[in-house]
Amino acid sequence: MPTVVLLGTLDTKGAEYAFVRDRLVEAGVDVVVVDAGVLTAPSLADGSGGAPLAADVPAAEVAAAGGADLAALAADRDRGAAVTAMARGAAEVLGRLHQQGSCAGALALGGTGGTSIAAQAFRGLPLGVPKVIVSTAASGDTRAYVAESDLVLFPSVTDVAGVNRLSARILANAAAALAGMVTAPEPAVAAERPLLAASMFGVTTPCVTAARELLEKGGYEVLVFHMTGVGGRTLEGLAADGWLAGVLDVTTTELADELVGGVFSAGPGRLTAAAAAGVPQVVSVGALDMVNFGPKETVPEKFAGRNLYVHNPSVTLMRTTPQECAELGTRLATRVSATTGPAAVFLPLKGISAIAGEGGPFHDADADAALFGAIRSTLDRTRVELIELDLDVNDPAFAAAMVEKLDTYVTGGTA
Repeated sequence: MPTVVLLGTLDTKGAEYAFVRDRLVEAGVDVVVVDAGVLTAPSLADGSGGAPLAADVPAAEVAAAGGADLAALAADRDRGAAVTAMARGAAEVLGRLHQQGSCAGALALGGTGGTSIAAQAFRGLPLGVPKVIVSTAASGDTRAYVAESDLVLFPSVTDVAGVNRLSARILANAAAALAGMVTAPEPAVAAERPLLAASMFGVTTPCVTAARELLEKGGYEVLVFHMTGVGGRTLEGLAADGWLAGVLDVTTTELADELVGGVFSAGPGRLTAAAAAGVPQVVSVGALDMVNFGPKETVPEKFAGRNLYVHNPSVTLMRTTPQECAELGTRLATRVSATTGPAAVFLPLKGISAIAGEGGPFHDADADAALFGAIRSTLDRTRVELIELDLDVNDPAFAAAMVEKLDTYVTGGTA
């Protein structure tokens, strides 16, 4: 019988957690209740005078795991400090429970404070471990909670304040969903194959699709990530955590958003994890011709005179300038040159995206020359191979060349 962790602030939501605990037990799973509450007296399990919901891991233990004293947190009555400390402690407790085999999945309920505590704790669990939060924040901007994890947020619709005809149905659905996740049989998968990550955008899809098909025929399993900020951060996290045998980083467009201020920046950690971990990587300059914004009317006014291209009603692209491309080339080359493993940079001299080739709306020979020139002058050729091909990034031959090089690196063959 799998064991799930029910994490929450029992000082304010004991009745709701008791209801969910009972639904989980009825569904056939064991439950470990972890209390992350601090500031008020515990609520009653039945909402009308019964005994408080007992925690298997009390709040004092959670606070101590986060390096804090529960009594001091309560006395200070600083909600922000309390949430921070309990989130840190909850992450430690759940990590320990998972290592002990007592956390096949995790469930929490709450508003923004409870969601923050649970989200931090749940994000520390490995990918694939079911994680569910019933939250008042589930229908807004959830990036701060979900980040690069597989956390599932259930909209609570009402506040998590009492068990009524509506909240009972929603809470029961969430409990049933988690119970179903942890009791479902493991999916059948093919024999374990070396795991690779590839980076893709709409304007580099033909390249990555062709490369993926070649790699899969060659015995690899390929994870393809969409380079929207979250995709890049997830790829970097997997490389840092030792999941990947290699990286086919065709699409490095997030660097442009980081530099210019677009909406798809992955932050300064992009193109650093594989290098630091020594993971074999083959990198290109796919979609560095563009910065991403939302609908055209959301493009900052200072860019009104720039070359803009409406990719779809929700996405407007802005062509990078020669000056920006020079800086992008320098950043890419600098980060890849820090590699401790085999690496190569591929330059597609006839076009770096589907719209940057000759005759395309983003064709700019000067910008491409600045990008390529900066890479040539900055890249450490003693560490990284530089391969220039007179091809468009989406030419099947370009994809095949990158695949051949990555396969050589991963299998340990000669370059």
